[in-house]
Amino acid sequence: MAISEEPPSSPFPTILSSSPSPVGSVEPASGMEALPRGSDSVEATRETGKIEMYSPLYYAACTFGGLASCGLTHMTITPLDVVKCNMQIDPEKFKSISSGFGVLLQEQGFRGFFKGWVPTLLGYSAQGACKFGFYEFFKKFYADLTGPKHASKYKTLIYLAGAASAEVIADIALCPMEAVKVRVQTQPRFARGLTDGLPKFVKSEGVLGLYKGLLPLWGRQIPYTMMKFASFETIVEMIYKHVVPKPKEQCSKPLQLAVSFAGGYVAGVFCAVISHPADNLVSFLNNAKGATVTDAVRQLGLWGLFTRGLPLRIVMIGTLTGAQWGIYDAFKVLVGLQTTGGLIPPTTSNQAHAKQS
Repeated sequence: MAISEEPPSSPFPTILSSSPSPVGSVEPASGMEALPRGSDSVEATRETGKIEMYSPLYYAACTFGGLASCGLTHMTITPLDVVKCNMQIDPEKFKSISSGFGVLLQEQGFRGFFKGWVPTLLGYSAQGACKFGFYEFFKKFYADLTGPKHASKYKTLIYLAGAASAEVIADIALCPMEAVKVRVQTQPRFARGLTDGLPKFVKSEGVLGLYKGLLPLWGRQIPYTMMKFASFETIVEMIYKHVVPKPKEQCSKPLQLAVSFAGGYVAGVFCAVISHPADNLVSFLNNAKGATVTDAVRQLGLWGLFTRGLPLRIVMIGTLTGAQWGIYDAFKVLVGLQTTGGLIPPTTSNQAHAKQS
């Protein structure tokens, strides 16, 4: 497949800014994790870092970490995604996971497993950049709105609201590439890939046609991302509370990354189940010109809407989500930040107190 596209640049949110930290200053560990559970001391989780919390560089780091984690992982599982999409679109031919791989190999050869990898890489890189970068921003934003007295009490609501707000933006970045990806993967004669598939799609359905799946995409991705972030934060907190024998700030970085992967995998299973009906709708709408949600429900049926392709998607999304959190937190550790989850959300008041102490 000949391609000339470059991966999307990090959509750095320039409106997010704060004063730079002086050289040698001490920074909090992570975007929403200034206070350890059950402690009033900010110093307990502060470490020397190269990036000041909530500065432009901090949000840029989170944005790039999200870009790498989502783009690379989605591209890696392209073969699973191709089979899953075809099982959703043509269950008579692609009756099961094993037979689906066999049919694809027989009809399209080995290269068929990687159709659509370019729009997958570009689309999910852009989505991941917006998802993680804006999640860190909105998580802090809603914690400030809630106030220092209530941020810990309502932390799950803060996670849910932050994730939903970030995903609204992220899906606008993803939608055009998702439309082309599904068409390329489910219609072998449509196009070889992005370079010929995108112009052909636009010629057939217009530029707005690239966004005809946006509402179902929001329907799939917003609940998915709310579950992904809120359940991850909760699961990680429970692991540090009930499984790991010592507080998070005393754990080694490899152990923290292992917790991130485990928490991400379990969260991914929940994500797959809650978002699967909308995933079937997205595949159906992007596969057929002029198709509507009513057409999809009529053809798939309610049972098919909730179950078609679900086992494969559970395996795919569980592994995908675990890997994403592992890569994202590994990048945060690399740049001097702490891994995500397991601690109480900070607010601006907490930051002010930290600077005075």
